[in-house]
Amino acid sequence: MTDTYSIEPCLPPEGDPELGNLAFELVERAAGLSAPLPAALQLSLGELVRSMNCYYSNFIEGHETRPRDIDRAMQGTYSDNPKQRGLQYEARAHIELQRLIDAGQDHAGWPCESEYIRWVHERFCSQLPEEMLWVDNPDSGERIRVVPGQFRTRIVRVGSHVPPGPNDLAAFMGRFEEAYRPNALSRQQQIVSVAAAHHRLLWIHPFLDGNGRVARLIAHAMLLKLRVGSSLWSVARGLARRSDRYRDLLAAADAPRLNALDGRGARSLAALKSFCTFFLDTCIDQVNFMSDLLQPSELLRRIQLYVDDEVAARRLPRGSYAILREAFREGALARGRAPELTGYEERRARQIVAELLDKGLLRSENHRAPLRLAFPTEIHERWLPNLFPADPISS
Repeated sequence: MTDTYSIEPCLPPEGDPELGNLAFELVERAAGLSAPLPAALQLSLGELVRSMNCYYSNFIEGHETRPRDIDRAMQGTYSDNPKQRGLQYEARAHIELQRLIDAGQDHAGWPCESEYIRWVHERFCSQLPEEMLWVDNPDSGERIRVVPGQFRTRIVRVGSHVPPGPNDLAAFMGRFEEAYRPNALSRQQQIVSVAAAHHRLLWIHPFLDGNGRVARLIAHAMLLKLRVGSSLWSVARGLARRSDRYRDLLAAADAPRLNALDGRGARSLAALKSFCTFFLDTCIDQVNFMSDLLQPSELLRRIQLYVDDEVAARRLPRGSYAILREAFREGALARGRAPELTGYEERRARQIVAELLDKGLLRSENHRAPLRLAFPTEIHERWLPNLFPADPISS
């Protein structure tokens, strides 16, 4: 029988005041994020945030896919460059998987269960091109195929860390499931468990490849099911912006216990607490960032400034802002209201709507369906500044 003591402690002890305060603050801040936004508008923003989450999660792994190329992939348009095309398929796989999680169409059960984790890996990797399913053994140079949804059958090394061997994975994943079962935890510990589980899953390293993105999607799913996460924010952006600190603290939490004062498990309790503190603080930072960014009056002001500039440059017709403003306020706008809002007769109002649809500023399921505000790549920096980094990668 495999001894799983080497993964302990799986959680900092109950009642830690610093972690308790962070957990409480995260719950409180997240609860107010979506309140001022119509449900239909949240759907449009959710699509954008999924793209953002994909961008930053892949960026952490060293895979730099431009937001414009992500948008093209979601429209079914792929680069002729094989490497760039592969990254586009990877981005689309990530977004479509998160869409299932956000919509509650994910695997049944708790995200820390082995079957759920395997489902995430299988859904993600099965959508990748064949050439992205191979990894190299750094010692032998051997090429090894990653089987979607299958736990690894080989010993691996991650930096200086040697994760549990393949014959021990079942036991360690069993302990992982047990430790993070929500009905055995207080509300505070449920929130802290998201951070702790993130590290311990990466410590186990159950797959040959894809562990980082799977772990971040598992954290997203846990937060969602704990009614703290939503489709309107992503911790991946904060982790990517502090990626050196993220990696350093992950590595530090691999360390063995320092002394008799450092908990009672095999691993350092102080290092695990430091990682959990960082992770929860990053979550709060990202909720605050999105709350400020989506503050309705400020977002509408930025939209108006953009439209005024575009109308002055004759790239948008007059009357555009009235339609966009109402789509923002209502979430979904009946097409028949365009003449009333613009002050133009019906034919001209239809032309304005058609131009806004053509430029991607509005979206609609069909030619009779209500209009919803959209967030194409071209407007990110004007409407939602700093959502993506303002560098050549995002162009």
